[in-house]
Amino acid sequence: MHEAVLDNGIRVVTERRPDVRSVAVGVWIAQGSAHETPESGGVSHLMEHLVFKGTGRRTAHEIALSLESLGGSLDAYTTREHTSYQAHVLDEHLPVALDVLADLVLHPRLDPSDLELEKDVVIEEIAGVEDTPDDMVFDLHGAKFWNGHAYGQPILGTRETVRAFEIDDLRSLHSERYRGRNIVLGCVGNIEHDDVVSQLMELFGGVGAGCVSPEIEEPADTISGRNYVVRDAAQAHLVISHATPSFADPVRNALILISGAFGGGMSSRLFQRIREELALAYSVYAFQSFYSKAGMAGVYVGTRPEASEKALERILFEYGKLCEHGVTDEELEQAKSHAKGRSILAMESTGARLLRLVGFTLRGEPYRDLDESLARIEAVTLDEVNSACQRFYNPDDQYTLTLGSA
Repeated sequence: MHEAVLDNGIRVVTERRPDVRSVAVGVWIAQGSAHETPESGGVSHLMEHLVFKGTGRRTAHEIALSLESLGGSLDAYTTREHTSYQAHVLDEHLPVALDVLADLVLHPRLDPSDLELEKDVVIEEIAGVEDTPDDMVFDLHGAKFWNGHAYGQPILGTRETVRAFEIDDLRSLHSERYRGRNIVLGCVGNIEHDDVVSQLMELFGGVGAGCVSPEIEEPADTISGRNYVVRDAAQAHLVISHATPSFADPVRNALILISGAFGGGMSSRLFQRIREELALAYSVYAFQSFYSKAGMAGVYVGTRPEASEKALERILFEYGKLCEHGVTDEELEQAKSHAKGRSILAMESTGARLLRLVGFTLRGEPYRDLDESLARIEAVTLDEVNSACQRFYNPDDQYTLTLGSA
């Protein structure tokens, strides 16, 4: 891993992989839905869409063709805390990929007519989520669970907020946030660090340093209890959760292992009890989400409406057992093996390596090679895991939202 900081504050991290012929490269902007007000909900995601409508040098079609014609790919996504633009190409095409990414991120056309068209596209995307209840239930759950905090705002925004945006809103966002001190550039593959930095200085060196995006506030509190959202559907969808500390807290590693043992695969407790033994669900799994100021650990289940109460009862029963008795030595060892195996297998992809590499910078953590990360997983003790079980998996402290028929 190598790193550099350009004069304008842009942070650059690279990893050389001479054993591959591909390169994964990306740009991360410190701007996501958690930086938005309720009135500006969805503006970060709309910006992500709008930059692909054209620049001063390329039309939308030329942007799409630029890397696809070379066998590469270009993609983007918005999260609660960042917006990312990424490319995956052969190593020989890295200069083209960098040029396209710089053009997109720094020089979008931001035309009013494009904005009106892209509003319709995003509203169709919102409709798609509404037609996908196992996605929608997480938005509904988060809006209640985070109790007014920006972590609970939908990344896509709402029809009302998206319709209300004017082109000056997008231009202001771009001029304020798409600037040096908010940008992280990452590159992994058959590359040389100094060569990448040289190209980036030429392409990105002219952008101003700008102001750092405002710090996200810590959530004041979350809620527990139950809510029910009525909607005609063939299944009931339930999300159960408890607040956790942020990704900076060492308890993160214990929570990841608990999630694996509790509901991380076919051998997990929830899969065996809820699906295999009781046939109450096809899909049931544990999850965790960690952000800069807080986190969440929980369970999702999709089940027949008439079985939803029984499924919830049985899941909370398993919560109680987990809280009271923790996991066994065998379960912990299996969870560690699972987590380490997934980490090692993921490293065969330059795209996964890029996400891991940049993740340290985005989180403000020192870089750790794979062996160090695996050692941290191995070092988690049974006492640490079971202490976290008592702290975060008490069935009486959870918040549950159900989406389904009355």
